[in-house]
Amino acid sequence: MSDNDTLQRPPAEVRHADELARLRAEDTGARPPGWWLSMDAARRFIVGDESAGISRKFVGDPSLIDRSLVTLATSRGLMLVGEPGTAKSLLSELLAAAVSGLSTLTVQGGAATTEDQIKYSWNYALLVSEGPSTRSLVPAPMLRGMAEGAVVRFEEITRCPLEVQDSLLSLLSERVIAIPELTGPDGMVFARAGFNVIATANTRDRGVNEMSAALKRRFNFETVFPIADFGTELALVEQEAGRLLRQSGVAVPQRQDVLEVLVRAFRDLRGGAGRDGERLSTVMSTAEAVSVAHAVGLRGWFLRREPGSAADVVACLAGTAAKDDAEDLARLRRYLEQQAGKRSGAAWSELHGARHLLPG
Repeated sequence: MSDNDTLQRPPAEVRHADELARLRAEDTGARPPGWWLSMDAARRFIVGDESAGISRKFVGDPSLIDRSLVTLATSRGLMLVGEPGTAKSLLSELLAAAVSGLSTLTVQGGAATTEDQIKYSWNYALLVSEGPSTRSLVPAPMLRGMAEGAVVRFEEITRCPLEVQDSLLSLLSERVIAIPELTGPDGMVFARAGFNVIATANTRDRGVNEMSAALKRRFNFETVFPIADFGTELALVEQEAGRLLRQSGVAVPQRQDVLEVLVRAFRDLRGGAGRDGERLSTVMSTAEAVSVAHAVGLRGWFLRREPGSAADVVACLAGTAAKDDAEDLARLRRYLEQQAGKRSGAAWSELHGARHLLPG
């Protein structure tokens, strides 16, 4: 077993190293300055190329990928917005890996994020003993991205305080980080060709820390929508849950009918198929469906040495549904009683019959 096999989630450039290496070796297209791949090769890395043995890694509108790549070749940053669980982070990771060959220059936004975590900080032991120097400087992702000419990912930017968000204004406009503590040429780090920023923000966080108009002007906005087609979403959930289950040591494939019921139930609850069109306040995203499918497989295999059942879906759904609103559990119960009971098939009967497994 290689070292990568023991990692829970290697970065995209490690997971798909073979494909990236082949694309780079065969890439004859013109590359934007500082890019690792040409725009065409980067596109094929993300949307797939069956004839070249390149897998499809993002399920979505290919024109979104085209617009995103073009934005990254300009002086504007790329802002990916959408509902939670629509694979914004995955897309930003794939874009960074394709453009820079590196996706790990990442700032995770949150209430506790500081400007130091974005730009740079200091090794205080060296700072005290030697004073400010390049040796005592600890570069953060933005400084490294500028110095190396690489894409920096800023996850959930709207969760950061406004003053932290606005620290990006001069970086995105002037393409330089000033380090006042250092003198001479070391006091200014200018962005090399290839540097840009991909930020993500989920629409559920709007109004929490709304971005300033000045910062918005420095980004091109692209919306990542939920998967519209049932068959596409089912295939994605089956693929991703299967990968997670193999990683977890589960030796049997999941039941197809159980996966179909799970995905259909998520789509119903997401779209308001319950009584009076009510829907859960929790986002029933594709990412959540993958997580539940993974839990169903684990529950079935490690507790009973069999694939998970529709009854396991009910047991695992409770933790997904009841997060923000206690009424969501009641809505889920009504869905299982009123909607699941009307559907035909053994898996739907199992789902309806297991409604008593919901707590409360």
